[in-house]
Amino acid sequence: MGGGRALSSLHVVHVATAAAALLLAVLLQLHGGAASEPPYTCGAGAPPNIPFCDTALPIDRRVDDLVSRLTVAEKISQLGDESPAIPRLGVPAYKWWSEALHGVANAGRGIHLDGPLRAATSFPQVILTAASFNPHLWYRIGQVIGVEARAVYNNGQAEGLTFWAPNINVFRDPRWGRGQETPGEDPTMTGKYAAVFVRGVQGYGVAGPVNSTDLEASACCKHFTAYDLENWKGITRYVYDAKVTAQDLEDTYNPPFKSCVEDGHASGIMCSYNRVNGVPTCADYNLLSKTARQSWGFYGYITSDCDAVSIIHDAQGYAKTSEDAVADVLKAGMDVNCGGYVQKYGASALQQGKITEQDINRALHNLFTVRMRLGLFNGDPRRNRYGNIGPDQVCTQEHQDLALEAAQDGIVLLKNDGGALPLSKSGVASLAVIGFNANNATSLLGNYFGPPCVTVTPLQVLQGYVKDTSFVAGCNSAACNVTTIPEAVQAASSADSVVLFMGLDQNQEREEVDRLDLTLPGQQQTLIESVANAAKKPVILVLLCGGPVDVSFAKTNPKIGAILWAGYPGEAGGIAIAQVLFGEHNPGGRLPVTWYPQDFTKVPMTDMRMRADPATGYPGRTYRFYRGPTVFNFGYGLSYSKYSHRFVTKPPPSMSNVAGLKALATTAGGVATYDVEAIGSETCDRLKFPAVVRVQNHGPMDGKHPVLVFLRWPNATDGSGRPARQLIGFQSLHLRATQTAHVEFEVSPCKHFSRATEDGRKVIDQGSHFVMVGDDEFEMSFMA
Repeated sequence: MGGGRALSSLHVVHVATAAAALLLAVLLQLHGGAASEPPYTCGAGAPPNIPFCDTALPIDRRVDDLVSRLTVAEKISQLGDESPAIPRLGVPAYKWWSEALHGVANAGRGIHLDGPLRAATSFPQVILTAASFNPHLWYRIGQVIGVEARAVYNNGQAEGLTFWAPNINVFRDPRWGRGQETPGEDPTMTGKYAAVFVRGVQGYGVAGPVNSTDLEASACCKHFTAYDLENWKGITRYVYDAKVTAQDLEDTYNPPFKSCVEDGHASGIMCSYNRVNGVPTCADYNLLSKTARQSWGFYGYITSDCDAVSIIHDAQGYAKTSEDAVADVLKAGMDVNCGGYVQKYGASALQQGKITEQDINRALHNLFTVRMRLGLFNGDPRRNRYGNIGPDQVCTQEHQDLALEAAQDGIVLLKNDGGALPLSKSGVASLAVIGFNANNATSLLGNYFGPPCVTVTPLQVLQGYVKDTSFVAGCNSAACNVTTIPEAVQAASSADSVVLFMGLDQNQEREEVDRLDLTLPGQQQTLIESVANAAKKPVILVLLCGGPVDVSFAKTNPKIGAILWAGYPGEAGGIAIAQVLFGEHNPGGRLPVTWYPQDFTKVPMTDMRMRADPATGYPGRTYRFYRGPTVFNFGYGLSYSKYSHRFVTKPPPSMSNVAGLKALATTAGGVATYDVEAIGSETCDRLKFPAVVRVQNHGPMDGKHPVLVFLRWPNATDGSGRPARQLIGFQSLHLRATQTAHVEFEVSPCKHFSRATEDGRKVIDQGSHFVMVGDDEFEMSFMA
C-alpha cells in the first residue's frame, strides 16, 4: 500500500429514502458516535426475520439479502475505501484502509489513536523481524496486532478492522525503498512469514484448519504482483510495466501470495500500481480471478492500491475512458477501490453498459462477507466473541516484551574481529556515542508505524550502562551533507570505547523513494574512518537501515572491530542494541537479503529477470540466481557462540523405486524430468521424508540460533534455470551453552526439489539433489 500520495476527493453517491427513519427505529441501531461505542449493525431488538441480521443463517444468504435491499446508488457508494453509512438499513460507515505492518498504526483512515488509546505496540520493521528466521515469533507478533486492533475497535476508536498488511513482495533489488517492509528476498521464507503473520492477525491457529466465518481482524497481502519499484531515475510505480517471464512468476513473484492464500487463509489481497506484461494488475482477470480465486481458492476481498484505478486511465492510458477503467477492474475481480474513482464513475459506467449491476453485486458480496466475518453485523461486538478484548490489552507488558524479543532476535552481527564485542560494563569507563541515528527515537520505527507504547533511544540506554558517556551526532542526518567531524574525533580520542550509529533513514528509503547508490550517503564513510583512526581501539559500527548498504570499507578496516545491523528495530530497539553490545543478549539474526557491492547499481532496476544471463553480463538477482561478488551473503550472521550442525537421519539415496515414478519420466531439450502435476498429490505425499539435524551450541553463551536447510543442484549453470541453491526449511532454536538438540524438517521433493520451467511448469530433474545444513549435506537421486 498505498497512501504514498494524496488520494483524490471521494465522490460518494448516496440516497436516503423516506423509509430510512422508520426502518432504523424498528430494525437496527447505528453505533459509533461516542468514543466508547464501536460501530456495528443489527443491535438488540432487531426482529429475527430480517435475514441479514440472522446469525443462524449462512453468511452467503445474509449478504445476498443485504445486497438485495440496496439501491443502485447505495451499491456504488460502497465501492470506495470510505464506504458511507446506509442509515435506512442501520449500516454504519466503514473505512477499509487501516495499516498494521509492524503494529497497529494510524497511517490509514480507519484507526484513530487520538482518544483514550493513544499508542500501540510498535514492533521492529519487518525486514529485521524476518532476520530471526523464527515463524513462531512472526505468528505471535500477528496475534498481538490482531488483539490490539480489536481492542482499539471495541474502544470506539476505529471505523474498520481491515488492515493492509503484510507486504510480501520479494525484495528483488537492494535499492527498493520499500524492501524494509518485506521479509526479504527468498520466496519460501516470505511465504511462510505471510502465512503465520496473517493467521495471527486473523485469530487463527498457527497451523491447521481455520474457521473461515470468523475473523478477529482482517489481514491483506500486498502488492499483487511483481511490485518492487517506487521511483528509479524518473520511472515511477504508477506507469511501470514489469516484464516478467512465466518462469519467474511461478517460482519467485507469486509463491508468497499463494502461501498467503492457501496456508494463511488471508481475507484480503491488494492489487498493485504497476502493470505486468502490459496489463494493470487491478485489471487482470487471469491474476485476480483465475489465479487467486479459482486456482488458490481465495476467500475474501480484493482492494486496489490507492488511486490505482484512476491511473489505469489517467497515467497509464490503458483504459480509454474513466468508465473503461471502472469496467476493467470490476470485471477482472477487484472489489473495492482505495480512492473515489469507482464511486465517481461507477454510475456512468453502468449507464453506458460497460458494467452490469451483477458486476457490482459480485464485488459487494465479497465486501459485506468480510464485514460479516468480522462480526460487524452481529450486534454490539463487545457482547460477542471478541468483546472481552478491551483497552487494557493494548501496550501490555507482555506485548512490549515481545517487541524487545523481536528486536533482540533480529539483530545481525556482521563482523566481530578480535572479540571486539561484547563490551564489558566494568571494562568501559568512558564511552563515546557518535552518529545521527543514536538519539532519534523516530528513526527506530521505520515506516507505517503508529505511536509506540514507549521509546528509548540507543544513547539513552547506553548512558545507563556507562555513566561517562559523551555524544556527538557527527552528521546532520543520514544525508550527512553537514558534519561535525572534528568534534566527533575529539570525543572518540578521549573515550575508552566508541560506538557509531550510522546507516539510512526514511529520507533515503521509503515509499516513492528508491536509492541510486548502495554506499552510505554523504560524508558518512569519512566520518566513520576519521573516528576509527582517532579511537584508542577498534570501534563498533551499528547500522540502522532497511535495505543493504555496501560497507566493504568497514568490513576490511582493522580499526573497525565489529559491525551490527539493527534494521529499524522498533520501540524497544534501543534496549535490544545495548543488550547485544554488552553481552546481555547473544546475537543470532541472519541476513534475509544479499548485501551487494556498489557495482551492482549498474544493473537497471527495471530488469525483472531473476536468472543470470552470462552472454550479456547480466548477473541475476538474489542468492538463488546472482553470480557475482557480495558484501555479505543471504543467511549470514555471527554469534558470540559457536554452533555445529549435522544430519543424523537421511533418506534412501534414491527415490527411483517409488511405484509409478519411472513411468512419468520425460525428456525435453536434453533434460530428463518428472512433471510435478503428473506425479500427483498422492505420490508427492509418499515421496516426503524427514531430515533430522543435530545442532550443538559449543558456547560460551546461551543463544537463539536459526537452523537453515538448503537444496543445491550440482548443475545450476547448465541453462535449465535452476537456482544455485534454495532455502527449503528453517527453524529457530534456543540452546544453552554446550546444549545439543535435534530438529526435524519435513522434506517434500515435489515442493522442494522442483524447479520452474520457462513456461511455468514445475518439474523435478532426474539426477542428484543435495540437501545442506551448515557444512553437512546428503545426496538424493531421481533416476529413471
